[in-house]
Amino acid sequence: MSWIEDIISPKTRKWEEFYRNRWQYDKVVRSTHGVNCTGGCSWAIHVKDGIVVWELQQVDYPQFNKEVPPYEPRGCQRGISYSWYLYSPIRVKYPIVRGALIDLYREAKAKNANDPVKAWASIQADPVQRHRYQRARGKGGFRRVHWDELLELIAASNIYTVQKYGSDRIIGFSPIPAMSMLSYASGARYLQLMGGVNLSFYDWYCDLPNAFPEIWGEQTDVCESADWYKSKYIVDMGANLGMTRTPDIHFFSEARHNGTKTVVMSPDFSMVAKHADQWIPVHAGSDGAFWMAVTHVILKEFHVDRKVPYFIDYVKKFTDCPFIIKLDEKDGAYHPGKMVKAGEVAKYKDAENADWKFLNVDAKTGELVCPGGTMGHRWQQQKGKWNLLFQDGESGKDYDPELSFIDKKMVFCR
Repeated sequence: MSWIEDIISPKTRKWEEFYRNRWQYDKVVRSTHGVNCTGGCSWAIHVKDGIVVWELQQVDYPQFNKEVPPYEPRGCQRGISYSWYLYSPIRVKYPIVRGALIDLYREAKAKNANDPVKAWASIQADPVQRHRYQRARGKGGFRRVHWDELLELIAASNIYTVQKYGSDRIIGFSPIPAMSMLSYASGARYLQLMGGVNLSFYDWYCDLPNAFPEIWGEQTDVCESADWYKSKYIVDMGANLGMTRTPDIHFFSEARHNGTKTVVMSPDFSMVAKHADQWIPVHAGSDGAFWMAVTHVILKEFHVDRKVPYFIDYVKKFTDCPFIIKLDEKDGAYHPGKMVKAGEVAKYKDAENADWKFLNVDAKTGELVCPGGTMGHRWQQQKGKWNLLFQDGESGKDYDPELSFIDKKMVFCR
């Protein structure tokens, strides 16, 4: 080791002072990066002279449940570098607008007696001017302006749209509730009071799993991530958990140590695929057909070929299989239609929220029943009926829901 020279000269080790100064701090405060993330990870923020100098993951999460692995460490690469965003020279701190648009607006106001609505209308009526600011999109050219002027422009454009096309032609969305409840509420309320369409923030991100609201009426009403560890079979449908659920993906990989089988369905070999027992490279747009095939196999093996009690009890209680539907005749054949509403039959026509309650058939008596748990029971005056009990939500009588009429001859009259 004679080739190593031990430099002890203070002058030549001056760089060490710079290194120590870089990591000095006055205090440590607890915070999170909830401004644009729902992970809610706890961070130790090291501050010097009021400036964030660096961040570190907190490691004091309580392990309140010994049945699942600890939550910590929680955090990601975006979180640990977040102070870069705080002090970035390109951080947007003031209202900015494209120069091409604000120049047109100012010129139009001068020509229309400073009337904002008439000014905006004149821009929209001129194809050349309209195309001028539209073609400027994506090319930069932003210019800082005062809030008053920009708010006036926004209000003028909204009023013009309402007057010419109607309020339902104004469509918008607010920041996600996880980012700021006040910002979300203010934007959503503005659109609703004006009669506009308040989109979900998922329409902004383009990552809404459509099956959620279509089946359950809720969007991404998902389980706690720690419950992945208790699952015995997990199918990841295109979600790149390593990127979108960075602080939680350890539950996904740790579940395999608990005997969980994991499957990833994704056109690409994503980073989460390495955690899976099986990767199914479905083609984009074919996942719906794939799950229809899965559903066909499940119904055939557990409901048609043989009646499995656990499966039968599950679909009766947790799915909409027992709800009866209309058969619509078309071209000499019958096609499945909409679910039958309670208000469409004489027995329940006077029920509260009858158009939001639907019907089952009691397998024992063959009579129509109106189960609790539908949206109509959720919002009716009488509480306590929004549940999964096998009871008629109107009469309180017990019943056993029928799943199929294929072996029975039944006629229902309204």
